[in-house]
Amino acid sequence: MSIAISTALESSFSDAVARTRAALASQGFGVLAEIDMRATLKTKLGEDMEDYLILGACNPPLAHRAVDIDRQIGLLLPCNVVVRTDPAEEGRVLVEAMDPQLLVQVTDEKRLQEVADEVATKLRAAIDSVSAASIELA
Repeated sequence: MSIAISTALESSFSDAVARTRAALASQGFGVLAEIDMRATLKTKLGEDMEDYLILGACNPPLAHRAVDIDRQIGLLLPCNVVVRTDPAEEGRVLVEAMDPQLLVQVTDEKRLQEVADEVATKLRAAIDSVSAASIELA
């Protein structure tokens, strides 16, 4: 099993980030946290890397259902969505979301399956719409 639901775009990094935020919002996800890995590694370690942004996305009703089933599930929340430039191919941006099925596998809590399925459906729809927007605007 892959750990990600992903797509590749031919776009600028900032455009991919904007599309990703809009796609997540359209599926009921808010971005609770944002980590700019490029800036963080440069500031803290003096290291350079490609654009790499981690968005901590949360769909409150689904998160609430998951926490009601297993209080420790908060350790795996929010769902991380990464927008990063592809160092192997100029002009290509990757958008990757954590596959929510990992929640079920890691916890072995079968009651989380229904929630994980719903989150996966919404994240796949968001990722698909980012990819579709890239095709429409290209």
